[in-house]
Order: sequence, then C-alpha cells, then structure tokens
Amino acid sequence: MNKGELVSSIAEKSGLTKDQAESALSATLASIEDALKSDDSVSLVGFGTFSVNNRPAREGRNPRTNETIQIAAKNVVKFKPGKKLSESVN
Repeated sequence: MNKGELVSSIAEKSGLTKDQAESALSATLASIEDALKSDDSVSLVGFGTFSVNNRPAREGRNPRTNETIQIAAKNVVKFKPGKKLSESVN
C-alpha cells in the first residue's frame, strides 16, 4: 500500500474527503517526525512505539577491496509493534 492508497482508505473509513484525509495523514506524520527529531518517542497504544536509537561509530570492511573503513555514528528510527497489532497480523 502506498501513500495514495492509504489516503483513500482513511477517507473511506472515516468519512472524510481525500483532501482532508491527506491533510490529516501529513499532519500525523509531521508530528511523529518532529517528536523523533527532538529525541522523544511516540507511543500509540495498541499500535506501537516509534523511538530513536543512537548507532555508535564502528569499523567496517569493504567487501570488494577488503579494506577497513570507518562507519560514522548515526541515529536510526526504531518501531516496536504493540500487542494488538502483533496479534491482528498473526
């Protein structure tokens, strides 16, 4: 499912127009992004939790040349599904 299909599904299930559904989805995603940028986590009970983890710098190896390289530290987004979501998928 891509963003357009998700917007259509939201509009159909909520009774909103597609423009309103797209605005709501965009606002939701922007709010989650802003929270993660400020190093906060977002918990949606039953759905899951978005959080940011710091991945430290490390040494890696170029498989083509077998040369050792430095991989920089970076922040990565982590999602842990909630119990209700996990049960609905299984």
